[in-house]
Amino acid sequence: MKNIFLSICLLALSCACTQVAPQKSKEKKPVNVIFMIGDGMGLAQVSSAFYFKDGSVNFKRFSEIGLINTSTAVEKITDSAAAGTAFSCGERTRKKMIGMSVDTISMPNITDTLTSLNYKTGIVVTSSVTDATPSAFYGHVPSRYQYEKLAEQLTNSNIDFIAGGGLNCFVNRNDGVNQLQKMEEAGFAVDTVSLESFDCNTDKKYAFILAEDNMPKMPEGRGDYLPTATQMSIEYLSKNKDGFFLMVEGSQIDWAGHRNNAEHLITEVIDFDDAVGKALDFAEKDGNTLVIVTADHETAGFALSGDKYEDISFALTNHTASMVPFFAYGPGAENFTGIFDNKDVYKKILKVIQ
Repeated sequence: MKNIFLSICLLALSCACTQVAPQKSKEKKPVNVIFMIGDGMGLAQVSSAFYFKDGSVNFKRFSEIGLINTSTAVEKITDSAAAGTAFSCGERTRKKMIGMSVDTISMPNITDTLTSLNYKTGIVVTSSVTDATPSAFYGHVPSRYQYEKLAEQLTNSNIDFIAGGGLNCFVNRNDGVNQLQKMEEAGFAVDTVSLESFDCNTDKKYAFILAEDNMPKMPEGRGDYLPTATQMSIEYLSKNKDGFFLMVEGSQIDWAGHRNNAEHLITEVIDFDDAVGKALDFAEKDGNTLVIVTADHETAGFALSGDKYEDISFALTNHTASMVPFFAYGPGAENFTGIFDNKDVYKKILKVIQ
């Protein structure tokens, strides 16, 4: 009887020892990253799309949501230059500074880092392409207002696709240099009229510089430029099988806030939401693309205090220190929930793709 009992115990022990502990499934890593910034877009601005947009709101398609603190290295309230630099370089700096530390030392930005990993990179904005947010993804200057210098840096950058305004920074320059010609010599196909010349030829870069200064406002008839340019850039960049990084900015949400213009603000948010929809449509089909959407800061203390544009209120005309929402979809999206700093976005992106 003892032998039988001993045999049963040994058999049980043997079975227990041969069981393999369940392996934690490895997280899928994104191949592509689409980073979308609504300049000046706080939670109330996002909310306006839900109340004023005809049709479905693309913000609603996200399930991974967080909040970010937008402060600079030394101030609670940021500007777009310092905020863009925090996003692009992973380090906070001072207001007005582009791609530089508080000690005015140039820092590598995310497009440089990803280009070294064979990524293609793109920037699509409704501002000038030398404005604060877009330039933070390729430039390095102590002042955001060095537009002509930034135009030179864009020409010599690793950016493969660029769309926005800012023609004067390239042709009506103090140094007399035709920077558009320099761009063509650097391998860009340049168009200053429309997006229609695009043919998705991956053997060349594209630069669509379509306005003397900034792109027109939505109430002035800009049309579907932003969602169209977003889809076009995705079509081009996604030809690269090693991956791509695209930054899209709804630039004028901020400007409408500064002017306390509710109609301009809401139409810009809705237009930005349409562009978000293009990114999400691609990501859903592709399955390998991380889409993240946030803001560099909130502007004007915008409040939905009524049912009509004229009932909306603003607390001021400047930026605020309010935290802003963060939305993520796709592989790695779970890493962007909770509350974190603007500088952490850079680190989180590099972590999820490597």
